[in-house]
Amino acid sequence: MSKQRAKGTAAETAVVRYLKEHGFKYAERRALHGTNDMGDITGIPGVVIEVKNHAKLDLAGWLGELAQEMANADADFGFVVAKKRGTTNPGEWYAVLPLKVLVEEIKKDRT
Repeated sequence: MSKQRAKGTAAETAVVRYLKEHGFKYAERRALHGTNDMGDITGIPGVVIEVKNHAKLDLAGWLGELAQEMANADADFGFVVAKKRGTTNPGEWYAVLPLKVLVEEIKKDRT
């Protein structure tokens, strides 16, 4: 396994552990789907989670990837979890999503 893949696996595992500790008992790493990628973490219906552990942020690239994964998974909600340098606590990492996705999710609970 490459060093980058090992970093990604470790970050995904940390996010799954965090989600389980916070009530998402079915969260798990998703098996690779090749060209029909549906995100890194499954177990939350209708939600795509993509996990990134890179030294440099690539928000535009990651959000483009997220949009394709949401389409592949037929999901209305999704976000990218980007590891924050200097911390191993996923609760301190960044969650990034397009504003339009956030607005639609908020409207579900508030209108």
